[in-house]
Parts: sequence; C-alpha cells; structure tokens
Amino acid sequence: MPFRKPGVNAPEPFRQQLLDTLPRLRRYARSLCFDHATADDLVQTTAERALAHWHQFDQRRDIRVWLLSIAHNAHLDRLRREQRYTVVDPDHLAERRETPAPGDPGLRMDLLAALARLSAAHREVLLLVGVEQLSYAECAEVLGVPAGTVMSRLARARVAMRTALDGGAARPEAAPNLRRVV
Repeated sequence: MPFRKPGVNAPEPFRQQLLDTLPRLRRYARSLCFDHATADDLVQTTAERALAHWHQFDQRRDIRVWLLSIAHNAHLDRLRREQRYTVVDPDHLAERRETPAPGDPGLRMDLLAALARLSAAHREVLLLVGVEQLSYAECAEVLGVPAGTVMSRLARARVAMRTALDGGAARPEAAPNLRRVV
C-alpha cells in the first residue's frame, strides 16, 4: 500500500477552516498540558486526525467544536498511554508547576498553579466555557457528557478556583444561596 499524506484530498475550504482554528486549539492544548512541547504535539495530533478524517466532518457543525473534541480525545489517549508506562510522584509535579518561570507576573503563576490543582474534568470545562467561550451544549458535545454535568463541573471548578486564589480560605459569598422555587 503506498504512503499517503493525511488531508491531501481535503478540500481547500476545510483546510483553511482548520488553519484558522489552530491558534484557539493551541491555547486550549497549552492550558490542558501545562507544557508547550506536549501541547504542540497535541495540536499536531489533532490536525493529523482531522485531516485524515475530514470526510466525517458535518459541515453544519462548528469546526471548532469538532476539533476540540478531537483534541480532548487525543489528550485522554495520551494520558492513558502515559499512565501505563510512567510512574509519577504527584508532589514533584505540583512543585514543578508552582515554580515561577523567569519574568512571569505573580498573578499569572497563581492562576496557573490554581488551574493545575483542579481535576482534569473541572479544568477542561472551565477552559472550554471560560476561555474558548463555548456554550454549555457545545462543551457537552466536546466532552461527551450531558449539559447538566457541564454546569455542575463548571460551578465546582469556579468555587475551587476562587478558593485557591483566595489563599485557601473560602469566602462567605462563595457558598451557594439556596432558595425555593415555586
């Protein structure tokens, strides 16, 4: 079987849409991985998969949601693969992530450290809704979960971020206000 480059047969409008979405895809990948090289690998894997399966893309859908779904699944594949082969000390990772890089402002490092402490499920929802500005329905489609799950994960992620950025002390206004709806 002769070697074929992925996406050679992809139509030009599809390739252009893919190129236009790459900056957002890269930003999402960097937020997921916390490592520029790993994030770039994730973007490349996503682009390769998209080009190899361009014929499966439904033109009525938003390509951004489709690509973020591919990136999400590729990220999970990478985590599963690494989990099988690598033993990692979580304390060592937390120290490495919290070590400020030269020239980074403190607030940015606090935000990155707080993001790193979130569970993957909460971080993904927070990034997709807060940074990528996807609707709850689009976010649910990317992650393959119901919209209600997206809303509850987002609420928990926001509380956790607020707590982490306030130095671990929960503010009184962070507690949910319960009310009866009649």
